[in-house]
Amino acid sequence: MDLASLVSWVVTILAGLLLLVIWIMEYDRDYQRAAATRLPIPVIGTHAFLGMSGLVLWGSYLLVDEDRLAWATIVVLGTVATLGLIMAWRWIGVYRTYGNPGPSMTSTVAVPPERRFPVPLVLGHGLLAVTTLGLVLFTVFGTGS
Repeated sequence: MDLASLVSWVVTILAGLLLLVIWIMEYDRDYQRAAATRLPIPVIGTHAFLGMSGLVLWGSYLLVDEDRLAWATIVVLGTVATLGLIMAWRWIGVYRTYGNPGPSMTSTVAVPPERRFPVPLVLGHGLLAVTTLGLVLFTVFGTGS
């Protein structure tokens, strides 16, 4: 389970970084007056930073088997999951409110940048995150640590 949780976490981060790149490419401060983002920059930044920090904590836990690191990882992962659920809730609202704007280079419709997220990528990131959370919890509590 240790290796599976680590691999799952890395793939989750890669999917999240791809979403972040899409959001950054579509975000335009001047354009925001027409269609403001519903994902605040501090929430996105904190979610990404804590997700990567949690991976470092988890890797450290797997290397030295120190219970404090496992508990710190669980706290960080809980915070990351909470921020992720907040962003998912806001993304669903944007997805339902705005129709499919088409390719961004040819679109004349102003939409928030997160409307351009591919649905399979968002769902995949979420499912990987839930899998990672389950594997981490199972590893920590299933082994009696």
